[in-house]
Amino acid sequence: MKRLLSGISALAVAAALLAGPALACTRTLYVGDGNLVLTGRNMDWKEDMSSNLWILPSGMTRNGAAGPKSAEWTSKYGSIVVSGYEAGSTDGMNEKGMVANLLYLAESQYPKPVQGKPDLSLSTWLQYALDNFATVAEAVEALRREPFNVFAPALPNGAPSTLHLSLSDASGDSAILEYVNGKLVIHHGKQYVVMTNSPIYSEQLALNAYWKGIGGLTFLPGTNRAADRFARASFLLGAIPREKDKNYIQSVPEQSFTYQAVASVLSVMRAVSVPLGITTPDQPNISSTIWRTVSDQKNLVYYFDSATRPNTFWVSFDKIDLKAGAPVKKLTIQGGEVFSGETSGQFKPAEPFKFLPATPR
Repeated sequence: MKRLLSGISALAVAAALLAGPALACTRTLYVGDGNLVLTGRNMDWKEDMSSNLWILPSGMTRNGAAGPKSAEWTSKYGSIVVSGYEAGSTDGMNEKGMVANLLYLAESQYPKPVQGKPDLSLSTWLQYALDNFATVAEAVEALRREPFNVFAPALPNGAPSTLHLSLSDASGDSAILEYVNGKLVIHHGKQYVVMTNSPIYSEQLALNAYWKGIGGLTFLPGTNRAADRFARASFLLGAIPREKDKNYIQSVPEQSFTYQAVASVLSVMRAVSVPLGITTPDQPNISSTIWRTVSDQKNLVYYFDSATRPNTFWVSFDKIDLKAGAPVKKLTIQGGEVFSGETSGQFKPAEPFKFLPATPR
């Protein structure tokens, strides 16, 4: 059995080393004392994405941005999202504590369209989940039926939009959704707490099992590759405290375990970040971390941490209006604007961005 596992691990390592170019990101899911659930995420990209933060209320009419046969829906839940190129939602949390994160996966291969199904541009995939579902179980039940044809337009910078989606909710449930060899593959369960990029998720799990066998206190892989970041994030996430830490709580605001946990998760995300401006000549897949988020799914607070300025800020859901008919609001950060602390009052009414359209094939 040990020899078999070694063979599996060796194959997974080889797959990771041979994987094609993939732009990097990392996502973690933390569950602590008092049912505190936090999802951390790094956005790693090879250039600035002109990201801004948006407050999107419930009751918004949307379509799949994929031509005349696009899927259509009205948002059940309001959300806070971070845009990418002002052409789609890349990260966010809705008013029920449902979090969705889009990460790059070079191996993505989307199914052939099925006659009679509505069409959906991949740029709307994350927003569809936030608009329609309060829990991961609810989302998985609906999405495993593949209710629409998915089409992936090239990103504004010309890169292919080969993406996979992570979901988490206020109970700590989790799901990873990938299109592999033209089929939707869903990994659903609270054990799926880390996600990066290539290789596909089943191979990432095999790689991580190998590193767990070695032990993080003995050796951890240190490159910027997605598989190495997966191993480091898994170890660090498992090592941070799940309750008040007497060694540090005195200096935490209000001696709050929640604030301590947010700081711990953010420190994990920083530990697996790629330094700003770093390039690897023979590895175009290594990209700098440009921003990070931590979603507090119990208390409904969305934290944003930029790599290009020294401030972390946050938005409290209890201070914003997500009722149907409320205005869409935008917090502009793409020009280097600096914010600190709770920023809900600094969002301004704005026309919503337009999702990147796809052309059905």
